[in-house]
Amino acid sequence: MDAFFPLLLTILGLSLFEIVSSIDNAVINAEVLGTMSKRGRRWFLLWGFLFAVVIVRGLLPWIIIWVTSPSLGPIGALTATFSNDPKVTEAIEHSAPILLGGGGIFLVFLFFHWLFLEPKNFGLKGEHFFFRNSL
Repeated sequence: MDAFFPLLLTILGLSLFEIVSSIDNAVINAEVLGTMSKRGRRWFLLWGFLFAVVIVRGLLPWIIIWVTSPSLGPIGALTATFSNDPKVTEAIEHSAPILLGGGGIFLVFLFFHWLFLEPKNFGLKGEHFFFRNSL
């Protein structure tokens, strides 16, 4: 029972992240698709779906685990998802600082891009200051 709350919190957090990301993605896709021909929309939806699902959510996590934990090997990195082996858990936890650091740096750069480069509709105090001083 002690491990139930962290597990539930993790599942809820990941679900919320996926929902927000999916809504954001749907809005962007709708905007892009509105400017395309019917043939272009079909192409965009087919290849966009394949790329997003197969590459980004399928192959990329496997490659990241394989690169950050080379001792597992390619098959070990693939089966690590379904494994309960303590050695696999230890290898992935050993690579956690690299994974977390890379993800954190990406989010910081994404924030700076939004803060200094994206066009703004100013609604909060201080936003205009940052925008004015970023150019």
